Amino acid sequence: MTTESQAAERLAFLAAEIARHNALYHGEDAPEISDADYDALMRENNALEAEFPHLVRADSPSKLVGAAPSGHLAKVAHAQPMLSLDNAFADEDVVDFVGRVRRYLSLGADAPVALTAEPKIDGLSCSLRYEKGVLVLAATRGDGTTGEDVTANVRTIDDIPERLSGGDLLSSPPRHFRDPRRSLYGQGRFRRTQRAPAGGG
Repeated sequence: MTTESQAAERLAFLAAEIARHNALYHGEDAPEISDADYDALMRENNALEAEFPHLVRADSPSKLVGAAPSGHLAKVAHAQPMLSLDNAFADEDVVDFVGRVRRYLSLGADAPVALTAEPKIDGLSCSLRYEKGVLVLAATRGDGTTGEDVTANVRTIDDIPERLSGGDLLSSPPRHFRDPRRSLYGQGRFRRTQRAPAGGG
């Protein structure tokens, strides 16, 4: 049984530890732990906050989306916040998610909900802005409010059109980026594909 003081101490540790891993992963491109281990820290933090909601810290990792933009690319303010997706690791997580969907849609407790599932592909969320049908800006999610300008990098991706027949703003789904020129020069695949559009390794 976790006491309140133990929970507060553990939440303080988790906030600092998760912030450190975020800085290593997003800022220095040098992660020390696997995604699964990182997710385990987040789940522990979220479980403690659910049990002790009055102990939720101002610097809680559960309040963060992504990470602050790094310093080597221009910062871009998003017109609309770019939010992150949550994880589901157990059957109960899926049941809880479907329950929230039913409540949001005002459906009955047993109403069918159609779902689509596909393998998780490591990638990056990127907001694309088209003005008068022309691509003028590509930005990473960053912290959800401010991202990084990766327009020049994104222009090299064949699947992203330079022109559209209409529309002003388009947000792309996560994509798997790989620069074929790295193979030509013997550099191999990117260690983390999320950093590829930003020029990371």
